[in-house]
Amino acid sequence: MPEPKIPTTPLREVPAWAVLERRLFDATEEAWRLFAERYCGPDGRILHAGGFEHRDGVDDLYEPFFNWPAFYALGGSDDVLDAAKHHFEGVTTQLTEAGMLTGEYENGYDWFHQGESLLFFYGLCAADPGDERFAERARRFAALYTDPAHGNYDPARNMVTAPHNGARGPLPGLGTEWLTYPASLDYMRPYGLPLHGLPGISRWEDLEDPARAQLMGDELQRRAAGDTAVNLAATSLVVNRWLYDGDAASAAWVTRYVDGWRERAAAGSAPGGLMPDNVAPDGTVGGLHDGAWYGGHYGWTWPHGLHSVGMSTLIGAVNASFVSGAGTGTRDDGPLDLVRTMLDTVLEHAVTAPVTETPFSLRGSWLERLGPHAAEPALLVPYRYGADGWFDLGPLQLDLPTWLWWWTRDDGDRKRLDRVLEGTPGSAEVRPFRDKVEAGHEGPWLAFLDGRLPDYPERALSMALGQLARRVALMDAEPVDPQTVHLHFWQRANPVVTEVLGQLVTGTPQTLYNGGLPFAAVAYTDADRGRPGLPPDVAALVTSLDARSRYPARDRGTEGRPGDGYVDLGDDTGRVELTLVNLSTTRTRRVRVRPSRFGEQRLVGVVVRGETGGAYPGPSTASAATPGSATSVTLPLDADDLLVELPPSHRADLVLRTAPSGARPHHQHVATPRHHHPHAGGTLR
Repeated sequence: MPEPKIPTTPLREVPAWAVLERRLFDATEEAWRLFAERYCGPDGRILHAGGFEHRDGVDDLYEPFFNWPAFYALGGSDDVLDAAKHHFEGVTTQLTEAGMLTGEYENGYDWFHQGESLLFFYGLCAADPGDERFAERARRFAALYTDPAHGNYDPARNMVTAPHNGARGPLPGLGTEWLTYPASLDYMRPYGLPLHGLPGISRWEDLEDPARAQLMGDELQRRAAGDTAVNLAATSLVVNRWLYDGDAASAAWVTRYVDGWRERAAAGSAPGGLMPDNVAPDGTVGGLHDGAWYGGHYGWTWPHGLHSVGMSTLIGAVNASFVSGAGTGTRDDGPLDLVRTMLDTVLEHAVTAPVTETPFSLRGSWLERLGPHAAEPALLVPYRYGADGWFDLGPLQLDLPTWLWWWTRDDGDRKRLDRVLEGTPGSAEVRPFRDKVEAGHEGPWLAFLDGRLPDYPERALSMALGQLARRVALMDAEPVDPQTVHLHFWQRANPVVTEVLGQLVTGTPQTLYNGGLPFAAVAYTDADRGRPGLPPDVAALVTSLDARSRYPARDRGTEGRPGDGYVDLGDDTGRVELTLVNLSTTRTRRVRVRPSRFGEQRLVGVVVRGETGGAYPGPSTASAATPGSATSVTLPLDADDLLVELPPSHRADLVLRTAPSGARPHHQHVATPRHHHPHAGGTLR
């Protein structure tokens, strides 16, 4: 059957958010080219002459490009995808020459950092899955964990075999780093003692004794064996491979590995069903930590606690949930209970105090995020647990409860998120900050989705443009000497900004930085150019996610309310409210709209809002346009995506009705000039 004709509405005025959105696309195109010209060699490598003293550093050369593929998938140019691939190849060669990679993969390091470096790789795989070079890497990299022959995974005990693991299998200890752990390590002092309970060491000053510093170093090395909670981020590597061909063994590995951690939590070694952070080589929780469920590398005690354990656990739980619904349309969100227990546990121990009055180890980044609100009372939760119980109190980072709710759209998960938002002063304020993870604006975005901050798109896009301008100014103002530049400089200078674009265009929080996959509530294809992303001149705005009860409060003025003419298609359907605007005054643009990145959702209907009887451009110079009557038409569908044709200076206001797809999720192949693949649209029932 032919695809439905989607009604559109002439523009009587150009939305400011649409102009700012397209300006951000244009400014980003200029800025990434400047970055590449200034800081990269002809083969794509970073101009860094420094060496690597230990296992750390691989992530720092991939991270400056982590969101370039995401920008392409939103609608960035073909050039930015070509450049991203070029820099991946160049940096991979550079790191191989430095002895940091084997077979193009990291020799071995913790998954807190491996996850960071792999964001770039996952983004490239999703942006152009037809590129066989990356498909082959995806299969080969995943096999490092699914194939026991590599030594990273012990199938008998269902565990990853070391905190540092990778292309060379499980690596012993922590390498040359921290062979001794003296008090002079000032950069680590904010994080306190890495291990608790060692004789004679109860405070940082005790490490001034060389013998005690040596004892701490020896114990760090000895206990760096077996599995740790942050290894859950390795599930993304396996799911990324599964998205190519649906390999059943890969999905089974993810399910089994996450279930192993669920079973350890249920066994009760930690209070309240909390997940432990360490498993000894013999498979016992606490086997290297005198029976303690805490103390593992990058675990509950050190250095980041909830920040690292929570992130990796959420990534693993989402991945297990994702593969559970393949081919059935019924997803198991049970793995997310690991995260719910974590968040509820720390919230039970929350206090109210200003961040400025706490010794929080991550205090610096929060002072920037909160600005003047840092001096106001806030809900502070303990991030870490040691021999004396919970400690290191700070605001609960919003990406954890936000992603939990975004994934499940569960009322209970939303209530928990709202409690955190209410306890964070200035949570709905659009503050001009940006760190390397390019997140932290979840609060005002959620307020916008709830209808409480209607001007968020304009304010956030303006802020993003300002942050981009600051990165360009940094490039202009700070000469870089490759011999002496700090390894993190390029992360600070990366001018590609995607957090706000991802929120507004796709209705998705920023990707979980320590190894999350690039999910999206809405994805697009330029129907005329046959490639991912929005067409030129087209701006998109997701204004609501599964919020039917809030529709009456969202005033659209003469455009009509989203609830007008609403036709119920069933309580079990999801809802995404979306506006598309064609800013071109001369060209028609065609865009395909898909209700998920990997095809895990399908369209079961669309509600189209518009008008009838309007006059455009109007009968006289005194009346440029006369609005007609607001209308709403409901079209039942059974489709993977929806074609929307936007005449010049027109908009489309849609409510997408979605349901879980019975098909297996997969990387979406879109026909491009590089790789030609069929793309099937949907048909009316």
